[in-house]
Amino acid sequence: MLKVASYNIRKGIGTDRLRRPERVLDVLNEVGADIVALQEADRRFGNRISALPLDLIASHTDYVPVPFETRPDSIGHHGNAILVRRSIEIVGHDIIHLPMIEPRGAVVSDLIWKNKAVRIVGMHLDLSGLRRRQQVRSVLSQIDARTPHMPSILMGDLNEWSRQGGCLGEFVGRHHDCHTGPSFHSQRPVARLDRIFVSHDFHIRAAGTHHSLKARRASDHLPVWAELSFD
Repeated sequence: MLKVASYNIRKGIGTDRLRRPERVLDVLNEVGADIVALQEADRRFGNRISALPLDLIASHTDYVPVPFETRPDSIGHHGNAILVRRSIEIVGHDIIHLPMIEPRGAVVSDLIWKNKAVRIVGMHLDLSGLRRRQQVRSVLSQIDARTPHMPSILMGDLNEWSRQGGCLGEFVGRHHDCHTGPSFHSQRPVARLDRIFVSHDFHIRAAGTHHSLKARRASDHLPVWAELSFD
């Protein structure tokens, strides 16, 4: 099965207000996903370098970042990044520009996993409900326009507090929601801000939120994950 995860790492700053990127990588190793969408993966100020140093990713994990190369020493676009196992082939990647008030965005990468093509979208949406709906429509329309068609997985921090309404309605009929459970706040999770949606090409075998002592300290969000098989 293909295991995917989404994780807002809060620029590597934990709930103890300490920046510990190695702790984030330890959590990713605990989750054990094949593909990970990260949010807030770059520092907010200055040159906005990666919150996870490249040499640390290489030495502590089996992951490589998809090379979006929007800034020197950054691994993402507006903090959105995708990590994949070294065994996965990266065949394409792009930036998805969104209508925005805040510095938000999305990224997309086409991958080959065990001889199967998969399209991954990572996103971090606006705090404004109206803007979130516009952003989801924009993501979906840009993905629909990409050729060739590929089974798609869209995941990230949607900032949607509603259980079923808001921007979530835009996915209905087009993608299945993996019911991962609450992920925010990591100390006492009550909100499903982090979501994973998959196209009809997939069967959702299992999904959840990763709870561990290290995960509760590494960020204010918990990672969410899903195990998928192809129909």
